Amino acid sequence: MNADRLTGLTAFLMTIAGGAMAGEYKVSRLPDGTPDLQGVWTNSTATPVERSAALGTRRAFTEAEAAAIQKEALGRVAADAAPSDPNKKIEAISNLPPVGNYNLFWTDRGMSVAVIDGEYRTSMIIDPPDGRIPSLTAEARQKMLSRRENRGVADGPESRGLGERCILSFGSSSGPPMLPTMYNSYYQIVQGQGYVAILVEMVHDVRMIRLGGEHLPGSIRKWMGDSVGHWEGDTLVVKTKNFRAEQNFRGSSENMVVTERFTRVAADKIVYKFTIDDPTTFASSFTGELPFTSVDSNVYEYACHEGNYALPGILAAEREGERKGTPTKGGSDAE
Repeated sequence: MNADRLTGLTAFLMTIAGGAMAGEYKVSRLPDGTPDLQGVWTNSTATPVERSAALGTRRAFTEAEAAAIQKEALGRVAADAAPSDPNKKIEAISNLPPVGNYNLFWTDRGMSVAVIDGEYRTSMIIDPPDGRIPSLTAEARQKMLSRRENRGVADGPESRGLGERCILSFGSSSGPPMLPTMYNSYYQIVQGQGYVAILVEMVHDVRMIRLGGEHLPGSIRKWMGDSVGHWEGDTLVVKTKNFRAEQNFRGSSENMVVTERFTRVAADKIVYKFTIDDPTTFASSFTGELPFTSVDSNVYEYACHEGNYALPGILAAEREGERKGTPTKGGSDAE
């Protein structure tokens, strides 16, 4: 082998070694040796929970497609933030656009596609392969129909949604599974002796995960369920069960069991994976994953009841309707 070829081969091997070293992440650890998951994180993303049916079993976008999605998302925010034209003539009231609760300045749905293992994911759900949540059982469909029929009932605060009552967030922000919503998708993880605590920005929830031990008896039902975790290598595995019947994910029952896996893969990323098993509700179990990205910020108070006049307004309108003999069955878009 001549000197030029040897020099070239050496340079090539150094390039490979350098790339491997740059791509490796050595997880930081706490004094007890367990991986350090602490910090403030966000799971906001432009990737939807379920994949578009048009994409079939296609698990990832190309880099160009992901860039186009981000460009479109940023464009929507920019267009929404543009000043209104005071000279624009409104032809008729019926032509007015719908007036929403928020403009995009107040939302944080995520501008970029979720990237895991170098793939620009088309959905959070990865199993089944079509990226869709399995169909509901006949029992679950009937329960959901009944829930929809009673959605507008305002007999008392107990009949309203958990988000309206500031008990839990709307959507599945606190979970489990912990998924992004339209805003306030920050989480602070704190680890201590025998526990992992997750402060959820939306509303005021703190998930307490016991490390080791058994679940509480099934007669004890908790908001966000009863979470017990353990370490499998550098992955925190958390199994949650014993949910309250009032809490549900996509129509799930109190028998739902959620298994979560938290793996820190970079200084600024945790891969969060969840599997849902609820044969009462879903035809089969399903699995999803999404990244939690570190943010240099704090989690601020979510003063849910402060200035919240929706609930007394809904109840007052229902009482007035009852007095007039025309119950309003008014609903709310809070959920």
